[in-house]
Amino acid sequence: MRLSPDEQRVLDSIADRGRDIVGRAVEWCANNSGSRHLAGLERQREKLKAAFAVLPSALVDIPLAASSDVGSDGALRQQDHSAAIAVIVRPEAAVQVVLTGHYDTVYPETSAFQGVTTRPDGALHGPGIADMKGGISVMLAALEAVETHPAAANLGYRVLLSPDEEIGSLASAPVLEEFAALGHVGMTYEPALSDGTLAGARKGSGNFHVVIHGRAAHAGRDFAVGRNAITAAARIAGALDALNGRREGVTVNVAKIDGGSPLNMVPDVAVVRFNVRFPDAEAGAWAEGAIGEALRVGEGDGLHVHLHGGFTRPAKPMNTAQSRLFEAVRETGALLGQEIAWKASGGVCEGNNLFASGLPNVDTLGVRGGDIHSENEFAWPDSFVERAQLSALILMKLAQGEIDGPAIRAAMRDGV
Repeated sequence: MRLSPDEQRVLDSIADRGRDIVGRAVEWCANNSGSRHLAGLERQREKLKAAFAVLPSALVDIPLAASSDVGSDGALRQQDHSAAIAVIVRPEAAVQVVLTGHYDTVYPETSAFQGVTTRPDGALHGPGIADMKGGISVMLAALEAVETHPAAANLGYRVLLSPDEEIGSLASAPVLEEFAALGHVGMTYEPALSDGTLAGARKGSGNFHVVIHGRAAHAGRDFAVGRNAITAAARIAGALDALNGRREGVTVNVAKIDGGSPLNMVPDVAVVRFNVRFPDAEAGAWAEGAIGEALRVGEGDGLHVHLHGGFTRPAKPMNTAQSRLFEAVRETGALLGQEIAWKASGGVCEGNNLFASGLPNVDTLGVRGGDIHSENEFAWPDSFVERAQLSALILMKLAQGEIDGPAIRAAMRDGV
């Protein structure tokens, strides 16, 4: 592959707009859009709809069904979600790309982390600047620039921006599956590592909530009548933690226990919350069985245990189709003077969902940054243009057949 004059013109146009690409991400970060902050998500959705209106297709809101959430009292509640945003351009084109991102962040409405500042070393420091409002700005910059290339007519694409990725994509998962079935290649805009390294193989993940019901009683008069949900929760937590080290690559993180009562009462409700990571489908099946065994230590004698949640992100191994796609991205990056490398990650994202639905994808095409999911989150400002140029060149090479998207997808289907 080489750079053509038309491609260079597109790349130069992105460089000319670097300040704007960074600036809109900074502006988006000033609006809190935590996953459960519906008003903030609605504001963010409107901002994104205005920005993406530059693309040659009408935007569509995709309403999402409510999902179940387990409260600290063990009761099931319905969690409403903002709508997803879709942009569908040239669905009849020979090459089809699915681009995904999320506009929710991990920072709740009450977080003190509410805007972007510049660190002494020049990095941008703010909520979502890397994960992934910066990535969404990069995606849009690439798409807008590619529309000026002569081969754009050969390229169709579907953009999906969802409001619930940080809580497992419970509501948007069916839409991700639907879009994945219609593409040859997927591109997702989670942040790369600070040095530009991409995530290759990814573990699968599941979030679980164990509700334990016991029997309340006075701790003095009727202690023997009570059935302590907190001590049952502690036994379950210990049994879950003991699964670590029993199967290679499987980790169980007991993250939180809700419940309790006044000191003179036997507590009758507790909730144990935990996350599981696993490297492949076989390990996931093992973990599912092991979880069932672990829960039994909290059952019986008037104690009742109920498991909620499940595996929401299947594992994403580095198969032949993925390897072909990543090699094409590496070659494309080399044309820009970017050294592209990748390594396995225990993290999960929408790329897991796309892969499970048969779509080969690269899922860390966003900005270079780090310390995500913490109030130290940062992104390097020069990476906005760098990464937008990488995406734009990948799209142009797909449009011109220099990256053979249909063949990569066929390798996924054929299992070769």
